[in-house]
Amino acid sequence: MACRDLSRAEKAAAEIRRSTGNGHIVVRHLDLASLFSVRQFAHEYVATENRLDILINNAGVMMCPKGLTEDGYETQFAVNHLGHFLVTVMLLDVLRKSTPSRVINVSSIAHKGGKIHFDDLNFNKAPYDSLISYRQSKLANLLFTQELGRRLKVSGVTVYALHPGVIRTELGRYVQTRHPLIGALLSIPAILLMKTPKQGAQTTIYCAVAEWLEPHSGCYFSDCKLKEPAPEGKDDLAALRLWEVSAKLVGYSED
Repeated sequence: MACRDLSRAEKAAAEIRRSTGNGHIVVRHLDLASLFSVRQFAHEYVATENRLDILINNAGVMMCPKGLTEDGYETQFAVNHLGHFLVTVMLLDVLRKSTPSRVINVSSIAHKGGKIHFDDLNFNKAPYDSLISYRQSKLANLLFTQELGRRLKVSGVTVYALHPGVIRTELGRYVQTRHPLIGALLSIPAILLMKTPKQGAQTTIYCAVAEWLEPHSGCYFSDCKLKEPAPEGKDDLAALRLWEVSAKLVGYSED
């Protein structure tokens, strides 16, 4: 379990140990808003673990106020995409050694209508809009999955993106204050239609363990089914450009 808040992570780990009887639950610190933290985590993992069978990139922030990370990148793009990009590419060697292995990227239906603002990723030119920023980051998850799947073809490592559904968690804590109209739509009785965390985890679990998915590496899933993403989520040139830009921003070289 790679988590930013170690106190909450340890409580969750203790519950997993109690409910499953599995004592082999390891908690490690990972702050996706810090590229230093990502590198530190990846180096420690490679030094202490022999295998990585399934990597689930599940963390994220949603529609938060504008802010920059310590590396100078817009928070939602940095946490939701750049952090996951860097931790994944830094763990590719151990993933390759563990084949068949999988990478699962939790995206969102919010990628629809999204756009990668290559000339203004930090919203320095255009006014910051938390929803537009969130859509950009979720589209980035999808395009990263597509390009990573292409690059890992026939390697034994497969990669999938998914929409988990609208789930009753703290992820939407900024919505009520920043977007009251959207917040009202998510209130009772709409909130009764949301998924529980257990229900919301099912597509992630499906992509992690379903046996027939290998031919669909690089694809998008929702409600435990293969789904067609929005046209902007199938742009090969944007996916390649995003990879190149992301690698430059995080200082990653395949050499």
